[in-house]
Amino acid sequence: MSAWLLPDHIADVLPSEARHLEDLRRSLLEAARRYGYELVIPPLLEHLESLLTGTGEALELQTFKLVDQLSGRMLGLRADTTPQVARIDAHLLNRQGVARLCYCGPVLHTRAGGVHGTREPLQFGAEIYGHAGLEADLEILELALDALRAAGLPGLQVDLGDVRVVDAVLAGCELTPARVAAIHAALAAKDAAGLEALTVDLPAAVRAALQALPDLWGDVAVLDETARRLPPSAALRSALADLRWLHDRLGELGLPVQVTFDLADLRGYAYYTGVRFSVLGGASARHEIARGGRYDAVGAVFGRQRPAAGFSLDVKQLVRLVPAPALRAAIRAPWRHDDAALRAAVAALRAQGETVVSVLPGHEHEVDEFACDRELVQRDGAWVVQPLGAP
Repeated sequence: MSAWLLPDHIADVLPSEARHLEDLRRSLLEAARRYGYELVIPPLLEHLESLLTGTGEALELQTFKLVDQLSGRMLGLRADTTPQVARIDAHLLNRQGVARLCYCGPVLHTRAGGVHGTREPLQFGAEIYGHAGLEADLEILELALDALRAAGLPGLQVDLGDVRVVDAVLAGCELTPARVAAIHAALAAKDAAGLEALTVDLPAAVRAALQALPDLWGDVAVLDETARRLPPSAALRSALADLRWLHDRLGELGLPVQVTFDLADLRGYAYYTGVRFSVLGGASARHEIARGGRYDAVGAVFGRQRPAAGFSLDVKQLVRLVPAPALRAAIRAPWRHDDAALRAAVAALRAQGETVVSVLPGHEHEVDEFACDRELVQRDGAWVVQPLGAP
């Protein structure tokens, strides 16, 4: 095998895409800053139990594991940043009020999300801790939409759900966590046959409700249909009321976004406890680009359970769905090591924020990642900038 070959679903990022990724990263962090979110940078690896405690089997299967040569303890390369931010909120910040935090950095997955997926996403996310009301859910959803609109993602759609709907249906049934996870997976895949096999020994009313859930998707009318078809309970009424509230508030914001519901979609890591959402977008076909929701129990394993809501996305996926920016304008300059005036002119332009590309001898006709539309030329003993190719 050639030494320069990389592992499957791991790739170098070359100049054009790297420039676009960096532009998007800055745009997303700036959107979060405008909402008052503070940047944190958790480590890429930490003790395995800290990364995985309370996050469920799915995240464990996605986590690379290794042995720390200093302590002999097992370490993990993070597959998701949310547990780390929960640890920071619980133990390092330890604030009593609201904490708004954001991050952007690589995560590593043992398996790619698809044939063309990467095992090294660049994960951006924002999380709000300390407020149990729906106002926090709405803020995090509004931030996600604003950030994606600023990035230029067309055709935005929000898909809402709530894990409490299924919890209400299964209330009173003594099921192992593994079986509940299997039911969740069958519901998300809309696997009627698998769902029937998993629920064969459950009460008839529960089985009927679970079989109905895969059909409960669409516009806001599906909330009324859900109330009619599922067994009534206080938990179900509360979940449906929260979903309707969010739908109505999004409508009041006047954002150009379609809102739909899928009450069987429980995809994601195991820490969601309430409203969950996906944001889809794209010009020709809609792709799920962001996922988030409420996860009030995420900090419990760190000894400080706080209300929490947030979302995350893969910037590498986003870069493939939004238009590439124009090349950055630049100035071409000749290379002369013995011309102090030229060196001073180049330094002054760079200090003003201009990109100045010095053309090395013999490379005058090469193309690079900058749109050189001006050049530095000598006129009457002084170095001046003029349009490229001007007489």
